[in-house]
Amino acid sequence: MTYTHLTTEELVMIEAYFHQNISVLKISTYLHRSRQTIHKVITFLRKGCTALDYFKQYKENKQRCGRRSICLPQDQKSYIQKMVAQGWTPDVIIGRAEKPIACSVRTLYRQFKQGLFDQATLPMKGKRKPNGHKERRGKQAFKRNISERLDDYPHFTKEFGHLEGDTIVGVHHKSAVITLVERLSKVIITLKPDGRKARDIEAAVNNWFKTIPRNLFKSITFDCGKEFSNWKSISNQQDIAIYFADPGTPSQRALNEHSNGLLRKDGLPKEMDFNQVDQSFVSNIASNRNHIPRKSLNYHTPLEVFLRHIDGQELSNLI
Repeated sequence: MTYTHLTTEELVMIEAYFHQNISVLKISTYLHRSRQTIHKVITFLRKGCTALDYFKQYKENKQRCGRRSICLPQDQKSYIQKMVAQGWTPDVIIGRAEKPIACSVRTLYRQFKQGLFDQATLPMKGKRKPNGHKERRGKQAFKRNISERLDDYPHFTKEFGHLEGDTIVGVHHKSAVITLVERLSKVIITLKPDGRKARDIEAAVNNWFKTIPRNLFKSITFDCGKEFSNWKSISNQQDIAIYFADPGTPSQRALNEHSNGLLRKDGLPKEMDFNQVDQSFVSNIASNRNHIPRKSLNYHTPLEVFLRHIDGQELSNLI
């Protein structure tokens, strides 16, 4: 049974019964409270105090209840600030355990919400699209459906070399950056095309494939954007299977969608004109994110996991 403190109404009633010389036993029966609880109040009233005085004392005592707030040492605060500036989240800071932090993940998140640290780096919250949203894009009939992917690759979920792809568009929809994410390692690859038309995307992807070992990657799953309408040419030239998610179903490419949100936050916002940046710039944005540990990778970085499957000499051409 959960114990509840005396309410102000009960204290007033106890004070009234006290002045009527009613016994503690009867008062406890009337209020359905224990005799010990009533006796404490009566003892306080016999000193010449009132029910209001008892309530004020209770409020003062209540303020001293509970665990005291954790105050981290300055060296730990400085470390957290440093890692937050690099894009680490509270969960990664605790889970990676490069430096012991004298609090739990939940406590550190609470300190972020209290304003002790910068909240700008916390993951996005809320829905990107309202309930009832209907997708009007991706009506083309040319695509190879994602349902064929599991038939072609039965071990798809545990196999290295499968990419998810998309484009993030710049200001006024006049520029774009191609984003590719390897599913097993979660490493992000960014490519800078000359434009955002299908021929520009095709040229950028083909040029990138020329710099990496053939058949290193097995498949790519794109969204239904028209910029990928030259997919057959890419597939034939690079000997790679290409699939398309169902329209209005970003959950089929959830890793890529999440990565795009991180890239937006890290330095590729919607207000930027991507025609004003080069390949090295977008590669650096992805590289910074690839060096941040991920909880889903047991607090290893995507780059560390990626290197387990590839020769280090080939890395510079990939990301």
